[in-house]
Amino acid sequence: MVTGTSIDLRGKVALVTGSARRVGRYIALKLAACGMHMVVHYGNPSSAPEAETAAAEIAAHGVQVKIIRADLSDPEQIAALFAQVQKHFGRLDLLVNNAAIFPRQTLMDASLADWQNVLAINLTAPFLCSQHAARLMLAQESGGAIINIADLSAFRNWREYPHHGVSKAALVKLTEAFALELGGKVRVNAVAPGPVLRDEANSPEAWQRIGARLPVGSTGHPNDVAEAVAFLAAQPFITGVTLRVDGGEYLL
Repeated sequence: MVTGTSIDLRGKVALVTGSARRVGRYIALKLAACGMHMVVHYGNPSSAPEAETAAAEIAAHGVQVKIIRADLSDPEQIAALFAQVQKHFGRLDLLVNNAAIFPRQTLMDASLADWQNVLAINLTAPFLCSQHAARLMLAQESGGAIINIADLSAFRNWREYPHHGVSKAALVKLTEAFALELGGKVRVNAVAPGPVLRDEANSPEAWQRIGARLPVGSTGHPNDVAEAVAFLAAQPFITGVTLRVDGGEYLL
């Protein structure tokens, strides 16, 4: 629920996939600040220390937190993830499908295994997670919400990341399909971030140049995405939309 300028989600439970690090971590921290109990998910065993640190920061907001590791390319581990959520919290109010991979590879160089791996994490996992989440949400009177983290690659071709773009374009369509099927009981939306987190491929100077060309004149921050997720989580009359949080990059 949005109250004035604040978002109140106290007592609700959220699962953010890939929330040990990067943008997912900021999303989880924002939701915790809004009062949500959190499930911190990670897939790679090497991310365990980051998951522990994220959980400690989340707990500092006075909410409950549960860490669960699951390989999202494995349907059985996805099922086990949601079984643990149900066992620990007894409910789920928000799923954020954030986890994704971003390999740099042309279509002609990609093997079938490369292609299937991207689709498994970026598309099939959100599909299966949404199914499991929706079943939990439909069983509770208050329903719930699902938010998918898409990308601008869903709307324009990036030559060196084609299969990522295909997966994110399909994720946008999956968002709309689930929104139509689940109706008002489970609202389903997406957020498509632009340049909000600098990676190793961009120097600080290059990052500044990227921001300077945007209509808003600067790059964003992961908190911008987190704010959008919290907003959509609290809005009862928005479903089936993809909110671009990109500083106007889509317009260029």
